[in-house]
Amino acid sequence: MSLNTTSTPGYTFAASAPPSNGASDADPVSFLYPHHSAEVAKTLIATAQALVNPRGKGIYATDETPEGIEARLVAAHGQEGTGKTLSDAEKREQRRRWRECLYESLPTDYISGVILYSETLIDFQLAPVLAARGIIPGVRADTDAHPLPISPNEPATQGLDDLLPRLQAARAAGARFTKWRAPILCNSSTLPTQAGLEVQAESLARFAAISQQAGLVPIVEPDVDFAEDADLKRSVEVHVKIVSLIYARCAAYGVLLEGSLIKPSFAQPGQKHPSRATTSAEQIGLATATVLARSVPISVAGIVFLSGGLSDSDAIKYLNAVNTVVNSPKTDYPLCFSRLPPLTFSFGRGLQGDAMQKWVKGDETGAKKAFEDRAKACYKAARGESV
Repeated sequence: MSLNTTSTPGYTFAASAPPSNGASDADPVSFLYPHHSAEVAKTLIATAQALVNPRGKGIYATDETPEGIEARLVAAHGQEGTGKTLSDAEKREQRRRWRECLYESLPTDYISGVILYSETLIDFQLAPVLAARGIIPGVRADTDAHPLPISPNEPATQGLDDLLPRLQAARAAGARFTKWRAPILCNSSTLPTQAGLEVQAESLARFAAISQQAGLVPIVEPDVDFAEDADLKRSVEVHVKIVSLIYARCAAYGVLLEGSLIKPSFAQPGQKHPSRATTSAEQIGLATATVLARSVPISVAGIVFLSGGLSDSDAIKYLNAVNTVVNSPKTDYPLCFSRLPPLTFSFGRGLQGDAMQKWVKGDETGAKKAFEDRAKACYKAARGESV
């Protein structure tokens, strides 16, 4: 994949030319919104397809903040610790070396793309390392969150004000897709509020439109929390509501769905609900497939699940379960799952935990092997194969 860092994104504030560009009625981009050009639309669609195909390949999420990755590196050392205090410059170099170690050896049979934090993309300039191996670089677009005034317990994600120039700079540095996370609090009764759902859906849709304006494939990430007491039925209800709202707002902003992905959480009971311990992976797989069939438009290119808060084993079990449902649908179930796009992974901790523990102890070879083993397990789960 070429990284043409001197080219400009396919969109500007200038009036765009009509999108026909010689397209015939048989061309899949001949029915675009007026603000999409055929050239950019084809690139967005091709990138989105490459991120989820062939079936089983998925995305490695390395978009933690510097503080977040530092905390994980410290935790990976275990109780014995490092025995010394690192300066800010040494911490920065440690982050760069950790990223570079895995980027140079990512298994291309299993990994299609990598989400980078802005430091990794802009300061460390590691996108070309990935692109040279045929792996598509992406970038995290959201910034901090602030309390929603009408419901202070709920977060509202920030980062829209300067989003277009940031994404244009990211594209020039090699990014070809981007991601925005919107946390959704969920319990058995009061959360999420309608206002909380609407503000997050609005921000995700605006992000998606601006991302495509910058020539980047957007990944919208509604991350429904499972720390409270919602049961599985309530989780399904909330997932369907937020995903449906997101795509209603995407339609309002003219987002090209064929050139986009969604990164949802698995529908599951909350950790404080009594059924948490007895709900099977098969039930979670069916519930998650039901959410997607009810709410994700057929034109969306792919679904890449998040693993946040789950153990490595549970993330893989749930991914395998939802793909097993798609592979062997229930004949007496009213929903058709065969229409769903590829269902794969966009994991961070679910991929790198074992590898990081080896790397911090100086075992780079072991770290690379541990990552490949985990990536292969995720790949097989994304195909509905036994792991």
